[in-house]
Amino acid sequence: MIVIAQFFGALFGALAIILGAFGAHALKKILNEDQLKSFETGVKYQMYHALLLLMLGFSLKLETGLERAMVYCIIIGVFLFSFSIYGLCISAAKGKKWRFLGPITPLGGLLLVLGWGMLLYTVIL
Repeated sequence: MIVIAQFFGALFGALAIILGAFGAHALKKILNEDQLKSFETGVKYQMYHALLLLMLGFSLKLETGLERAMVYCIIIGVFLFSFSIYGLCISAAKGKKWRFLGPITPLGGLLLVLGWGMLLYTVIL
């Protein structure tokens, strides 16, 4: 589980840098201001959680079911939250907004909140 947290932390971190640069340069020309802000939100949350996964992978043993669930909630939450935002922004800019992604974003956010809640619970114990 430690390797999974570290792998996804590094992967999400690298992708956040790439997507952030892509958004700041290539997408700046096709996204409106609100879309660009939403895209940047996806990148920020992705990077925050990439760092969290790396910290968890290097500081906890991640042996208990709760700790494993926490890592999975964060990984899946980042994917659903950030990548649905990217899809919504790019598809809207192309004139064919993928509306099916709309309900996925808050589901990803809920998983991120659950991950943080499990971390809080772990710290309190």
